[in-house]
Amino acid sequence: SAGLLENCTGCVLCSEDNGCISCHHRLFLLIWRDGIRQYGMCVHTCPPGYFGVRGLEVNRCTKCRSPSCESCFSRDFCMKCKDKFYLHKGQCFRQCPPSTAAQPGTRECQETCEPGPWSEWSACTHEGRTCGCRWGVETRVREVAGAAREEGAACPALLETRKCRMRKHCPGGEHRTPL
Repeated sequence: SAGLLENCTGCVLCSEDNGCISCHHRLFLLIWRDGIRQYGMCVHTCPPGYFGVRGLEVNRCTKCRSPSCESCFSRDFCMKCKDKFYLHKGQCFRQCPPSTAAQPGTRECQETCEPGPWSEWSACTHEGRTCGCRWGVETRVREVAGAAREEGAACPALLETRKCRMRKHCPGGEHRTPL
C-alpha cells in the first residue's frame, strides 16, 4: 500500500486501499477496476479511451462507451477509433457505411458525392440581359442527392459557365438614353 500512496499526488482525500477519492479542483479523478478492487488517481488529462467531465463537486474521467473508440468527446461521440476501425459521424465501424469511402491515411469515412446529369445550358446573358451585341455567359448545373451535399462530401463541379455570343440585338440599339 505504500506504493499506492505515492500515487496520491494531487489528491485532497486519499485512501490507503483505494488511492485518490477526491482531487484538487483542476484535476480529474480517474477510477479503474482491477478485479473487484477499485483504484483512484488524480490526473491533468484523461487517458485514451476516456474523456473529462467537469462538475461542481468533482471532475471525472469517464470511459468512452464504445470499446473500439480510442478518443471520445462524450460518452457516445468518438473522435478517433482504434486500429482496424473507421470513424463516421462519431461512431466506429469495421467498414465504412454505404455511400461513404475511407479517406487515405485518416481512417475516417467521408460521404461520397455522385452528382446527377448536367442541365441544359442557360440563355446567353450579359449584365442580366439576354440581348446585345457583346459576349455573354451561359451556365449549366447538376444536382446532388440532398444528404451528400449537406454532409460536406467532396463533389466534382456542380456549376459550369462558358462564354457565348449574344444572338439578338436589344430594341433601341446598344446605347441607353439618359433620363
